[in-house]
Amino acid sequence: MIGADPMKNGMVECHVCHSKMVSPSARTVSRAYDQHRNKISSKYRALNVLLVVGDCVLVGLQPILVFMSKVDGKFKFSPISVNFLTEVAKVLFAIIMLLFQARRQKVGEKPLLSFSTFMQAARNNVLLAVPAFLYAINNYLKFTMQLYFNPATVKMLSNLKVLVIAVLLKVIMKRRFSIIQWEALALLLIGISVNQLRSLPEGTTAMGLPVATGAYLYTLIFVTVPSMASVFNEYALKSQFDTSIYLQNLFLYGYGALFNFLGILVTALIKGPSSLDILQGHSKATMLLIVNNAAQGILSSFFFKYADTILKKYSSTVATIFTGIASAALFGHTLTINFMLGISIVFISMHQFFSALSKVKDEPPSGSLEIMDVQNKHRLADSSFINMTAGANEEATHHIDHDERKPLLPT
Repeated sequence: MIGADPMKNGMVECHVCHSKMVSPSARTVSRAYDQHRNKISSKYRALNVLLVVGDCVLVGLQPILVFMSKVDGKFKFSPISVNFLTEVAKVLFAIIMLLFQARRQKVGEKPLLSFSTFMQAARNNVLLAVPAFLYAINNYLKFTMQLYFNPATVKMLSNLKVLVIAVLLKVIMKRRFSIIQWEALALLLIGISVNQLRSLPEGTTAMGLPVATGAYLYTLIFVTVPSMASVFNEYALKSQFDTSIYLQNLFLYGYGALFNFLGILVTALIKGPSSLDILQGHSKATMLLIVNNAAQGILSSFFFKYADTILKKYSSTVATIFTGIASAALFGHTLTINFMLGISIVFISMHQFFSALSKVKDEPPSGSLEIMDVQNKHRLADSSFINMTAGANEEATHHIDHDERKPLLPT
C-alpha cells in the first residue's frame, strides 16, 4: 500500500497522519489498478509509448547480438559471465541514479542514502530476491535457446510468456481480464503456433535429445521461469511503491549479481579455475550485448512498476517483426509465409487486447453487493408497508352501505 506500513491483525498505518486502517485485499488492489489504468493521464500514456518504443529496439537487438557473439555456432565465452557483468553494470547505474536523486531531494524529505532508510528498504524489498534468482536462470536459458533456434524463432517462442503471465497475474495478483482479452491471448497463441509450423529441420538433436523433446523441454522452462520472474517482480515493486525505484533496482540487481557470481563459482568447480576469468572469449559483440541487456533490464523495471507486465510482453511481441527482418538482412534467414501470417495474427491479438471494447467493467465489491441486497430488502419491506398503509386508508375512507351495517349473526 502506498505510504503505509504493515501492522499486525491485517492493519496498516499511514506515514502522514499515523491513522490505522484495514489492509486492502489483493482483489481490492487489482480493482484499484484497473480503475487507475482506465483513468491514466496523458503524461503516463506518453511514458508508456516511450517504454514500448525503447523496449522494441532493445529486445529486438538482443537475439541478433547473441547470434553475432557465436563463433562457429558456439559461444567462446561463458554466458554466466555476460549475465554477471550485466548485473554489475545495472548496479552501477542504480547507484549513480540514487546519487542524482538524493541531491535533488527537498528539505524535510527522508534522506535516501541514510543507513536507516537503506536497511528498512532492504527489509521491505527482500521479495526481490525471488525474481532475481529466476532472472539468473532465465538469462542463461536465453543463450542456450540461441544455440538451437534462429533469432526470430526465439522471439516468437518468448511471446508464449504472455499467456502464462496472464494466468499468474490472475492467480497471484487477482488481476481481472475480460472474455475478449482472454480470446486475444488465445489468438496470440495461435499466431505463435502458425509461425512454428515446420520451423525445425528433421533429425536435428539438442544436447543428445531428439529435437522435438529438446524443443518442448527448453520452451517449457524458457516460458515458465521468466513469466514467474516478471509477475513476482511487478508484485514486489508495486507492493513497495513509495520506495525509490532506483533503490529497489539496487536490491534486485545486487541479488542478481550475487546469484550469477555463485553460478561462476559452481562452473569453476566443474570446469576448473580458468572459468573464473570472466572476460575470457569476449568480443565487441558481447560488450554491446552486455550494454543492451543492462539497458533492457533497467527499462523493464519501469514497465513493472509504472506500467503493466502484459504491456511489457506485448511490446516485446512488436519487436519480433524487427528481429525477423534484421536477422534476414544480416544472416540470410528466410522469412517464411508462416512467419508473416503469425506476425499478422499477433498484431490482431494485440489490437483486440488493448481495445476499448475489451476493458473489464467495474463490478461492485462483495461488501457492496451485500449492502445492496439489504437495501433492496428494506425497499421491499417499505413498499409492503406503504401498500398496507394505502389499503388501511382505503378502508378508512370506504363508503359503508346500509346492508354492510347489519350484523353478521342474527340478534
